[in-house]
Amino acid sequence: MQKFMFLSLTCVALVRVTNAQHVFAHFMDSLQDTLRLYAQNSYSYAESDWTNDMTTAQNIGIDGFALNIAANDYEVDRIVDAYAAAEALGFKLFYSFDMSYTWQQSDMVNIVGNHSSSPSTFLWNNTILVSTYSGETKASTSYLHPHFTTYRDPSDAASLVSTFPSIDGFFNWWSWPADVDANLTTATDLAYKAAVSSLSGPYIMSVSPWQFKNLDGAGDWVEYSDTLWNYRWQQAVNDVKPDIIEIATWNDYGESHYIGDINPNVYLGTQAPLYVDGFTHAAWRDVAQYYISWFKTGSAPTITKDEVVFWYRAWPKAVNCSTGSLPRNAAYPEDAVFALAMLKDTATITLAMGSNTVNFTAGAGVTMGSVPFPSEDSQVPYIAISRDGTTVVDTHGSMYVNQSGCTYYNFNPFVGNISRLMKLVSRSRALCSDLKDAIKVTMDPWMIWIMTLTLLVYGERD
Repeated sequence: MQKFMFLSLTCVALVRVTNAQHVFAHFMDSLQDTLRLYAQNSYSYAESDWTNDMTTAQNIGIDGFALNIAANDYEVDRIVDAYAAAEALGFKLFYSFDMSYTWQQSDMVNIVGNHSSSPSTFLWNNTILVSTYSGETKASTSYLHPHFTTYRDPSDAASLVSTFPSIDGFFNWWSWPADVDANLTTATDLAYKAAVSSLSGPYIMSVSPWQFKNLDGAGDWVEYSDTLWNYRWQQAVNDVKPDIIEIATWNDYGESHYIGDINPNVYLGTQAPLYVDGFTHAAWRDVAQYYISWFKTGSAPTITKDEVVFWYRAWPKAVNCSTGSLPRNAAYPEDAVFALAMLKDTATITLAMGSNTVNFTAGAGVTMGSVPFPSEDSQVPYIAISRDGTTVVDTHGSMYVNQSGCTYYNFNPFVGNISRLMKLVSRSRALCSDLKDAIKVTMDPWMIWIMTLTLLVYGERD
């Protein structure tokens, strides 16, 4: 594959692009099912689905999607809708070709060329950015910004450019520990960032919240991810400072690292729903929004509302389940509820579950804490923010942790959050309900928000 075949596409780019800090999310157009057939993530997508996902991503500071594409099939047609939605929103897109599948050079060129003149095609140094997943074992390996899965050892970084002289940059997909009971370090990132520093393309760093998969024939594993979503972002903003951050992922349900909402119209196969359905990850986006702002501005943003984002699994790691496979590394995760406090001022965070309670002081900014699972069955966590002995806001998790009755091995976490705004909205609903009963009228949803704003401005009264 000749390098010029991609570069020749850039002649249509008429607008110069400044290389600022960018954040993308990896978007899976397809998901592998148990029989190695494609469970089609975007197969059922209409343009409105793309618009919804892109708007949600854009609202937290994500600049675009890296479109993982595995075949020259229905995915190409769906990307037409993706570009239509992206152009309307000013959202950016680039391709990430999955090279673990067979590709013809001509197909790749045509796919990139289809939208090469679109204002939503992402450019780096006036060049269309193209990435890959894998590809180092192919007969020709002239990709602009690839991820080579075998290049993880920092000691191999020095030979990367000499082995693949046609690449212009590098994407490090590895954002989880490598089958070890320890946090991921930045050694791989720093080595490969240095290796491509003299090239014209970017170093792309992957940031991910979790890693668990339980699909027969496609892999059964969990990586140590308990506090990954916080410390990996810290590594990005404080240590690595890459050119681009790529969140892994927006919608890879099968590997449990999705931060997008679970689209009910997407076919997930026969096994993934057993550990995905009901396990929302939406609150992780609030954490991402904080760190995306930090990454783009170079300084930690000022927090204006108190919030705690928490996550936990529904089953202890030692539970016996009737179906599925006990994943590789099952002993690594801690049986605990993890909480990330994002506070405007110092407060006490209470985490309680069953007979276990932990209180910790969290200052302004971001602080992590946790409470172990109790021995009691069928428990939900309690989370509270308090100041000067007064509870500011509290809530319970909506997913029970059970000690028995597991029907499928599941290490995918439920993610929730609590904030003062949630309390005010709840209080507003109650006040509106009382008012409705008093004057016998139907309350428009806007009245709830008017009441909420009133409480914010004038203060809450019991």
